Amino acid sequence: MALYAVRMDVDLPSDLPGRDELLAREKAYSQDLQRSGQWAHIWRITGQYSNLSIFEVADNDALHELLWGLPLFPYMTIEVTPLGRHPSAL
Repeated sequence: MALYAVRMDVDLPSDLPGRDELLAREKAYSQDLQRSGQWAHIWRITGQYSNLSIFEVADNDALHELLWGLPLFPYMTIEVTPLGRHPSAL
């Protein structure tokens, strides 16, 4: 399994038709991934419509598919950082 830090910045138009339904689908999708352990952590970035998340998935392709499946994906700017164990970590 591989770990990734992923920053997601959302730019969702406030007048987007079907906005509430889209947000509900996003929440359900993300919570399913959290329950499965693939979306290991999610933190809000204070004062922004952004989050910093940790994903634990098989590989780059698995993360790619997961991110592209996000209902809000078309409205996101995403930055992915692959993570490795630090030699000083306990």
